[in-house]
Amino acid sequence: MTIRRAPHPSPAPPPSGPLAVVFTGGERPSPDALDGVPRDAYVIAADSGLHHALDLGWPVHVVVGDFDSVDVGLLARAESRGAVVEPHPEAKDHTDLELALRRARELGARQVVVVGGGGGRFDHLLANALVLASAEFAPLEIEARHSGARIHVVRSLARLSGSPGELVTLLPIGGPVHGVTTAGLLYPLACDTLIPGTTRGVSNELLGEQATVEVGSGVLIAIQPGGRGTHVFRQLTGGIT
Repeated sequence: MTIRRAPHPSPAPPPSGPLAVVFTGGERPSPDALDGVPRDAYVIAADSGLHHALDLGWPVHVVVGDFDSVDVGLLARAESRGAVVEPHPEAKDHTDLELALRRARELGARQVVVVGGGGGRFDHLLANALVLASAEFAPLEIEARHSGARIHVVRSLARLSGSPGELVTLLPIGGPVHGVTTAGLLYPLACDTLIPGTTRGVSNELLGEQATVEVGSGVLIAIQPGGRGTHVFRQLTGGIT
């Protein structure tokens, strides 16, 4: 197989806009994981994330990784359809997801939706969550969709959407987060401070279909795990437990 390397300088994202979709390995995402994502978004596959992209019918523009888990035949197919394949040594310093996020940033993306990555090793899951909130990617607006959950990196303001009663957890990353203010959540915060290790932001709930989370300084990850809170459940069941 002939490996094509990206020309330098890197090609710009297509005229459709500054949005990139990064497909990662792990559990196969459901089609609705991509709800609301335009079909002409720039697509980067991180190693075996290529399988998910092709399975779901998304054209891939770039494939990055050490290719230790990707099917060689699928890699050749993507290349034949115009994808740029960027190999990295197996003994590399960064995960495939981090390489893909770097590529998105280099290409000029301002928004990134990461799809896949749920299941598998806990250390990979935790490391990937921390990579999303890395200062290196502060210029990017990042949302991740894993196994029915959604993760938003909040550096200033995030708008959440979902169903009334849906759980929302707020976790500070890398240090204290000051000026945390929410609207549309059952347990409101008003210019509060959350410090790493606190569980104060765990298991909040959407009151309606929309909510906002704002921070003054620091970084939060807002996680919608996909479940429903006990408060609304008890209302619906008349308090039966």
